[in-house]
Amino acid sequence: MSNSEASLESTPSWAVAGVSAVLICVALLIEHALHRLTLLLERRKRKTLNRALGHVKAELRNLGFMSLLLTVAKQPISKICIPAGLGDSFLPCKDAAPPGRFTEEQSCQNKGKISLLSSQGTQQLQILIIVLAMFHILSSLVTLALGEAKMKRWKTWEEETTTLEHQLSNDPRRLKLARQTSFGERHLKSWSNHHLFLWMVCFLRQFTDSVSKADYFSLRRGFIAVHFSQDCKFEFRKFLRRSVDRDFAVVVSISFWIWMFAVFFIFFNAYGFYSHYWLPFIPLVILLVIGTKLEVIITTMCLKSSNQAIVVPGTICVEPDNSFFWFGRPRLLLHLMQFILVQNSFQLAFFAWTWYNFGLRSCFHREVADVVLSFGVGILVQLLCAYVTLPLYALVTQMGSSMKETIFTDEVIESLRDWKRRARKNVAERRSLASDKDEASSSCSHTPRKPEFKYPSGRLELLEVQRVVEEIIQHGANNMSNDGELSFGLWRRPIN
Repeated sequence: MSNSEASLESTPSWAVAGVSAVLICVALLIEHALHRLTLLLERRKRKTLNRALGHVKAELRNLGFMSLLLTVAKQPISKICIPAGLGDSFLPCKDAAPPGRFTEEQSCQNKGKISLLSSQGTQQLQILIIVLAMFHILSSLVTLALGEAKMKRWKTWEEETTTLEHQLSNDPRRLKLARQTSFGERHLKSWSNHHLFLWMVCFLRQFTDSVSKADYFSLRRGFIAVHFSQDCKFEFRKFLRRSVDRDFAVVVSISFWIWMFAVFFIFFNAYGFYSHYWLPFIPLVILLVIGTKLEVIITTMCLKSSNQAIVVPGTICVEPDNSFFWFGRPRLLLHLMQFILVQNSFQLAFFAWTWYNFGLRSCFHREVADVVLSFGVGILVQLLCAYVTLPLYALVTQMGSSMKETIFTDEVIESLRDWKRRARKNVAERRSLASDKDEASSSCSHTPRKPEFKYPSGRLELLEVQRVVEEIIQHGANNMSNDGELSFGLWRRPIN
């Protein structure tokens, strides 16, 4: 056994039992922590976050299955032989060792070929999957924590809407010029009417003050004015928090096309593509474009409202509309952010994996600039998306034409769903009873049937009286004079 590694048959049983016990304890601790987190979310009535936690658990199970499949298929994969020239193509490093040095399968070596993936490569790929799972959890927690921190600032603004000072300053009986309102002073500038300058200013604004107090108050008022009465005391901030929870459940899930992009990321990691110079910038560029677009939407709504009325009651009231968004689909931005966060966590996991397996200054990151681009850009994207873009999206997308179901609390939504299920069940039961009655009547057609009772003249008199009353109400509402001959057309009808 001096030239090969020891197997379990030559390993002390206490060592195997000790390692197994440690693995079982770690697994149970993780399971208990997730269970406690689920109970905590239930006590705080964050059912949507529980669904997001379910998505994270599902992704972890998928990664676990992938690792298990690699373990089982380790030997069969190593027995797949490819030509040596093909194995020397698309190498990650220019000065990588020849593939033949790491060939572990004797059958491929006898054919003058190499293994498709060596046993050592399979083990390193398993480590990459584990690191990816860890970074996916870490990215989800950071996104949730930073989003909550950003919305705590909005809580003080929501409480300010109940103060007398705020109600007096936004009293609709006080007429103001649109440019003199706080919302107008922020957006109605000389650059607002120039498309290029508008995008430049909005691009810089997301780094300084992405959502101001005036923006929050104006969007809040526009949303309530469209969907509720003016005097309605609606907790807009709680509604936004439910919307952020729902959006978070989407961005933490990994769809099929995101997995495919991860495969392309690994493929283009070969030497010659210089992927470390441009791949990290794809999520960053998309994120900056989304943040700029959201800022442009706020300014565009302000411009549209000010063009409709130069003098406004209290403050500018924006009108929600899907036409402000690309292709009239506000949810398209959410799917782009889902791609950004998952892909960014994968890039950070790949950086940590190469650091762990090959060192910090390996062929993957020879220069300091390579480390800065891979790690620095990933951290910037994570912070910017979680603290700025995702809360901004949750606020601005409420200005769409339709109202989200998060307008109701989780308890109300569940009650409505139960009512819908019961209604469908009752309708199905009534239809089944009606069909049974029809079958029974057809089978007993030989028995004499009792004549059905019919109202005299079909009760047309009652219908006519109802129509007369409606005309009286209509004439009274329109202040129209009448000569006393409203309808009573029934008695003027010819009798057949």
